Amino acid sequence: MDWLRQIPMGQYVDGAEGWPRRLDPRLKLAWSLVFLLTPVLAGPLWRLALVLGLLLITLISGLPVRLWWRSLLLLTLLSIAVGLLSLLLPAVDPPSPLNLRDPQELPGLGADWPSWDLLRLGPVQLGPLTLGPLVVDRASALLGLRTSTLIFTVIHSVNLVLLTTMPEDLVWALTWCLMPLERLGLPMQRLGFQLLLALRFLPLVQEELQNLLRALASRAVSFRLLGFKASFGLVLSVGERLLANILLRAEQGADALVARGGRILSPARLRLPVESPARLLNGAAAMSLLIVLFLRSRYGAF
Repeated sequence: MDWLRQIPMGQYVDGAEGWPRRLDPRLKLAWSLVFLLTPVLAGPLWRLALVLGLLLITLISGLPVRLWWRSLLLLTLLSIAVGLLSLLLPAVDPPSPLNLRDPQELPGLGADWPSWDLLRLGPVQLGPLTLGPLVVDRASALLGLRTSTLIFTVIHSVNLVLLTTMPEDLVWALTWCLMPLERLGLPMQRLGFQLLLALRFLPLVQEELQNLLRALASRAVSFRLLGFKASFGLVLSVGERLLANILLRAEQGADALVARGGRILSPARLRLPVESPARLLNGAAAMSLLIVLFLRSRYGAF
């Protein structure tokens, strides 16, 4: 029942393996924004290139395989399932059965154009029941490609950043980028400290959920024997207990903060000092970032 601990999604894992750990957190934040923002209004080739590039970064990152292969497998299956669902669903309105004009009125119009449908199966007659036809057109194919690649790039890029970056470093990089907003009167130090508390609170939520699942497994609860009504009541009870435990943890964290004076510290003070910054690695990452942005401006629409 420790499968939640075996799939470290969205949480930092301590260690010394892998060159992404030595990157400047500001560069990692910029690279994550590349994977989040550049797919917007981009063509299918750029989206596929982002997926392949993200897979290449994962393979050559030097991180232990046990840290990312389970999450990568589940994310790939989820992306494929959502992409197939978007591929099979109609993306455009069905054509009207009424012909307002004679198709032979303009002979030769559209004869040289390729067919809009990529795949057509059926209809299949099963006795009195007619199934189909199953039509995959270009709009549904593009929709399936966009949804599957977007889900993969967004989740996996953010997961790699959170996996290799301490919460203090990530919040410090975010507050450093938003520091000019302090001139407008926004309390960036307070917002950064609150974001750090939220990131520190996420593992506690996962731990509470893991403990409740382990309690159900130890009691050998069988939802098949309980039936639908009793199973639904049990799920509601577990959800109520999870919410109560989360609120209790939040209250304990607030009491601990008040007992220490309730001071709001700057994320820069909570960040551990960097012993030996990898200047060559950071320079290569910055140059690669500029090259990717240039390629997006030139070839991203294809």
